[in-house]
Amino acid sequence: MGRNGAAGLLRGNPAFRALFGARVISFTGDSLSLVALMLYVADTTGQAIAVSLLLLVGDFVPSLLAPITGAVSDKFGLRRVMIICELVQGAIMTLIALALPMPLPVLLTLVAVRAITGQVFQPASRTAIPALVHDRHLETANSTLGFGTNGAEAVGPLIAAALFPLLGVRGVLLLDAATFFVSAALLIVVRPASPAPRQRSSLLADARSGLGYIWSAPAVRVIALGFFAVVACNGIDDVALVLLAKDNLGAGDSAIGLLLAAVGIGLLLGYLLLARYGARVSMVALLSLGFAVSSVGNLLTGLAWAVAAAFTVQTVRGIGIAAMDVAANTLLQRLVPAGMLGRVFGNVYGAIGVAAGLSYIGGGLLLDATSAPITFLIAGAGGTLATLAVARALPRTMS
Repeated sequence: MGRNGAAGLLRGNPAFRALFGARVISFTGDSLSLVALMLYVADTTGQAIAVSLLLLVGDFVPSLLAPITGAVSDKFGLRRVMIICELVQGAIMTLIALALPMPLPVLLTLVAVRAITGQVFQPASRTAIPALVHDRHLETANSTLGFGTNGAEAVGPLIAAALFPLLGVRGVLLLDAATFFVSAALLIVVRPASPAPRQRSSLLADARSGLGYIWSAPAVRVIALGFFAVVACNGIDDVALVLLAKDNLGAGDSAIGLLLAAVGIGLLLGYLLLARYGARVSMVALLSLGFAVSSVGNLLTGLAWAVAAAFTVQTVRGIGIAAMDVAANTLLQRLVPAGMLGRVFGNVYGAIGVAAGLSYIGGGLLLDATSAPITFLIAGAGGTLATLAVARALPRTMS
């Protein structure tokens, strides 16, 4: 990651190193438990809808509560919020592991509570970064965390495949619970220099003010709306890739698996590059470039004539997604006041989760009505239009 980049930041900043370690360990555990729970639900119910509900309560439902979950980190101390969230998630995963087998509604409820707790943690962890590192290192810090967490999500299922025959569902879930407790222990040394101020208003009032702030701050509004639009257009990529590879490119299962891994490979490459060179690039330009690469990448995938071509385009697209993530995080950390940052991060990324859900639904209908190439072309074109709007509006709001 570069001697003077991520490696130097991790060596020289113990608090950031602790946050990085906590996030990587926790994300690894999450990916382990997701595989275990999907296998458990599939084996015990034999219904695809049950697995879909598991994913729904784990991803989409918490996004709907983003205005409130983001307000928590602005109302209480960041370190306290992060540690309590990890302890609660560890306790819930322990309860699930020890209580299995259990009725599906009970399991889904516990998974939803854990996911909502995780939704509280995410904006708190992003809000803590500007208090842990110098402003000139924000790009490197965000890139380093992105590389670590996405790398953990990539290797987690592989670790789960190796451990599942040895530990079974219960053992893998207990291992995930342990990662939360280890993460909480690491976070003890994280002491943000500027803890969130204590506010006397209610949590609902704080949530409303967070939404109002995003709409009233032109640059933040453009970033939030642009990110939402790009994800809403392009979020269908994984499902469309499978159909493109099978129905249009005549690919086998191995080739499909390789194609699905392309974006993940590009993400890791993108974070590596940005950890080393991100500080040299304008974040406004990087955000627009990331939106463009992500969207045009899907458009070009619709024109792909072979798996190799689609793989190359999707790999480059992954680099663009990394650029989107780093640029958006860095810009928000610099633009938004510390006391409002948790709510902004909570709302922006909650909206992105909703956008992804809408993309799954709309993209699925489009796939059924047309074909995978046409879906990619429409998705990429829509994302490109949103990118052009952001590229035109954002520089004006920054002046």
